[in-house]
Amino acid sequence: MNQTLAVWLLIALAAISANLPFLNERVFALFAWRRAGEPATKPFWLRMVEVLVFYVIVGLIGFAFESALGNPFPQGWQFYVIGLCLFLVLGYPGFVIRYLHKRHGRATRD
Repeated sequence: MNQTLAVWLLIALAAISANLPFLNERVFALFAWRRAGEPATKPFWLRMVEVLVFYVIVGLIGFAFESALGNPFPQGWQFYVIGLCLFLVLGYPGFVIRYLHKRHGRATRD
């Protein structure tokens, strides 16, 4: 795999995983969220936990790409904070669809 492909693959993976918590009601897209045995809407705090876990997973995949393509560079805390901010920006479309988009003709779920 060349470096360009790895970068584009990582960006696509980050965009998908940043929006995934907002676009479905399953926890980590695998498990149904239930309250009192019935399927329920995921709370906002759980969506944020999912976003943080996906950020760590994408970061580990990025580190694996970097290690496979050459020597990994040491990073300071600033790199990870900026990366988290960019990850949150990538997740903004899913947030808008979930919480800010008006649903005409249907009752709101949240």
